[in-house]
Amino acid sequence: MPVYIALLRAVNVGGTGKLPMTTLKAVCEELGFSDVKTYIQSGNVLFCADEPKAEVEQKLDEALGKLLGKKPGVMLRSRKELDAIATNVPFPDAKPNYLLVSFLPEEAPSDALDKMVAPDGEEAVLAGREIYVHFPIGAGKSKLKLPALKPGTTRNLNTVRKLAEMAAAMEDR
Repeated sequence: MPVYIALLRAVNVGGTGKLPMTTLKAVCEELGFSDVKTYIQSGNVLFCADEPKAEVEQKLDEALGKLLGKKPGVMLRSRKELDAIATNVPFPDAKPNYLLVSFLPEEAPSDALDKMVAPDGEEAVLAGREIYVHFPIGAGKSKLKLPALKPGTTRNLNTVRKLAEMAAAMEDR
């Protein structure tokens, strides 16, 4: 049974609203997903499901929408996709907590980085449904403007690697 990693947009960081991870886990279990595990409070959940990825993503987004009053946006990735994202980092010398990966709901257009304003030396690379952004002074201090990031959800490389590790452990047992 495939392992999926769901990354929720704007949960517990402003925006959509508060969602305790125990509630997120319960919602996933009610939807029939198995071996459900959450990681930190920013809307990361791993689980196994037999259904196709698009169907799983839609079911989870709709269930959370009913609970929260609006759909948060669910970016679903497979273990293989997350492994590739964690491995194919375009900024290998960046500190992992200064390198953020934005997960998008669909592939970004080729001109997605054209409107980027990077006053602090930020660099970005488009990679299909992800955008890698290196923040040399840290994301909290950055004045980066990149409209292409808006529909997605962002995790630092440490979190991405941990989720990939958790997914591998689930799938390999």
